[in-house]
Amino acid sequence: MEWYGMVWMIFQTQSGDLLNSRYKKNNMERTNWTESEFILQGLSEYPRAEKFLFVTCLVMYLVILLGNGTLIILTLLDACLHTPMYFFLGNLSFLDIWYTSSFIPSMLIHFLSEKKTISFTKCAVQMSVSYTMGSTECVLLAVMAYDRYVAICNPLRYPIIMGKALCIQMAALSWGLGFLNSLTETVLAIRFPFCGKNVINPFCF
Repeated sequence: MEWYGMVWMIFQTQSGDLLNSRYKKNNMERTNWTESEFILQGLSEYPRAEKFLFVTCLVMYLVILLGNGTLIILTLLDACLHTPMYFFLGNLSFLDIWYTSSFIPSMLIHFLSEKKTISFTKCAVQMSVSYTMGSTECVLLAVMAYDRYVAICNPLRYPIIMGKALCIQMAALSWGLGFLNSLTETVLAIRFPFCGKNVINPFCF
């Protein structure tokens, strides 16, 4: 019995020391994280692939700007397109421009720069803008679905129901809900403690 008790005491002591060392190591990793920026590795080891992706993403971004910008301009200039459907399509095009502009320009810069870093503040702002555009798009698509529902089910009353004031209110509601949802998620996210390594292997622009 004495031999068993001594073995048990040694086991408890070693287990306790191991747990304490791991706890101290985790605390050191958490408390020693003082970096104010993230390092984005991406495809740093493949410069040719980065150049190819730069050209591809640049062309796609220019097409997005050209297509959505053309739709917005035509909607504003052509009086025949001053209808609820094209009003919401104009909002969607404007949203798409902001959505892609929140990360593609910085991504293109990182493809060509040697220092691939992003500050914590810039990351939070980029996340907030992306959340705002994504949430607004979801609500705006629901509004556009309601607009088509009224146009199909109540074609004679459609101009009366979907008046200019209601369209503006529904668009404003979409942007407002998207902003509130983004603000809530961003505030909750930045309140968490950020610890550990600040090197990010996958793409995060």
